[in-house]
Amino acid sequence: MHISEGVLIPEIIIPANVVAGALSAYLVYKLEVKDIPKIACMSAIFFIASFIHVPLGPTSIHLILSGLVGAFLGINAILAVLIALFLQALFFGYGGISVLGVNLLVLALPAILGRYFLRLSFIKYQKLCWFLAGFAPILISALALSAVLVLNGKEFVAVAGLALASNFALMAIEGVISLFGISFIYKVNKDLLR
Repeated sequence: MHISEGVLIPEIIIPANVVAGALSAYLVYKLEVKDIPKIACMSAIFFIASFIHVPLGPTSIHLILSGLVGAFLGINAILAVLIALFLQALFFGYGGISVLGVNLLVLALPAILGRYFLRLSFIKYQKLCWFLAGFAPILISALALSAVLVLNGKEFVAVAGLALASNFALMAIEGVISLFGISFIYKVNKDLLR
């Protein structure tokens, strides 16, 4: 779900980088030392999950687990995703440095929904909320990715539609992974979910 270097126009890249940079700087300023290990672990999960590719017709999709990261970190998911995206761009060429802000906003902002659904699960519809903690962030990210591509120009409309369609299977997969992952943590150590 990364946007690569050289695809987007500067009118999209520059504002996205400014917003992402300001948001990241604010979160680093507010960061508490006790949260750093948790952010590091979730960043590693996000980083490694991206290497698990699932073939889908002529293309493939890869796990993201942004909802699961968001469920555990809340707004600090932005920092975890930033670190992972930066390392992926730097070492493997996934995405890119110039589009880091766009990729961060597309993937990390929807991840925060994972925390919302986790909190809602303590009130009602537990298993549905755990599924939605993984499903909803991928849905929103796919919609945001498609919107960015459409804003980039008419020639990207078909690509935007394809990007959205190819992520429907990923939404369900991530929802199931989220359901089982949170369910396991709930049984083993509920305090990690607070």
